[in-house]
Amino acid sequence: MLKKYPQIRSLMRTEPLTAYLVTAEVAVQFALAYYFRDMSSIGTWQFWMTAYWIGGTITSSLLLSVHEITHFLAFKSFLANKVLAVVANLPIVLPFCVDFKRYHMDHHRFQGVEGVDGDLPTQLEGYLFNSTFGKLFFCAIQILFYAMRPKLVATAKTYRMPKTPMEWIFSWYSLNYTVQFGTMFAVIYFWGLTSFLYLAASVLLGGSLHPMAGHFIAEHYVMNAGQETYSYYGALNLLAFNVGYHNEHHDFPNIPWTLLPELRKIAPEFYDGMATCESWTGTLIKFIFTPGLGPYSRIKRVADAAAEEKKVMPATVSDVSAVSFVGKEDL
Repeated sequence: MLKKYPQIRSLMRTEPLTAYLVTAEVAVQFALAYYFRDMSSIGTWQFWMTAYWIGGTITSSLLLSVHEITHFLAFKSFLANKVLAVVANLPIVLPFCVDFKRYHMDHHRFQGVEGVDGDLPTQLEGYLFNSTFGKLFFCAIQILFYAMRPKLVATAKTYRMPKTPMEWIFSWYSLNYTVQFGTMFAVIYFWGLTSFLYLAASVLLGGSLHPMAGHFIAEHYVMNAGQETYSYYGALNLLAFNVGYHNEHHDFPNIPWTLLPELRKIAPEFYDGMATCESWTGTLIKFIFTPGLGPYSRIKRVADAAAEEKKVMPATVSDVSAVSFVGKEDL
């Protein structure tokens, strides 16, 4: 693609607008947490509707801003990007931005490789959540699977983890955990438990049966045989840092979110023939109620030992061991 369209290289730059949007979203979410500081508010419909529609949307957007910042696309400075990621993490209750960097880099380099790509559901998930009710439950708490799976089953290949106690103490992990837990303690101490519960509810609701959460399913679950990644070009991209341009992002992860539509305009023949996601909400509904579509519906690659040793992505067609697994017999 670069050979045919060398002007694509001009799109590979940073987008400072990201920092302004992150700052605004963090400020609004904390303002709402302060607004709901009265314990009696937790029993009101205003609390829950705000947590779902506003807080859930802001939280989802901030999660996706961390995705953008993880690729160092907000600033040219390494330090500035790291600090912005910690700031974006603040309303999301638990520390995750450094961990996300660890497994997201492997998601790009080892997509679909079991035990490395933390985005790939496990066989246990496929077994437990393959029915309509199971998939409904899976989607209702998918943010928890998304957060915990990489910690439990994925081995970091790209990101260098701290090895000694001193490295841990002076690592970005330590900073992320210290700042995050310190902020949540301050919220509870100065504003009260209800403010904290508003932030927690926003995270859980925004990552559940929420229109913004549809991207978790829409990006890589096999909806059309033979296609692994899907783009979405709808209006929710305005709130999601254009994460819907997912094929474009995987092709050029060093192009910022604001310029991914320009990439598609420059090279339309590379994207126009691909199946797309028309609706994130519709994708959630389809995923839950379509028999045979579920956590098994992912392309899984078997890691090639030689490729891993050389630290290159083993993503050739011959590595595909299973597509759209369905049924217990596949365990």
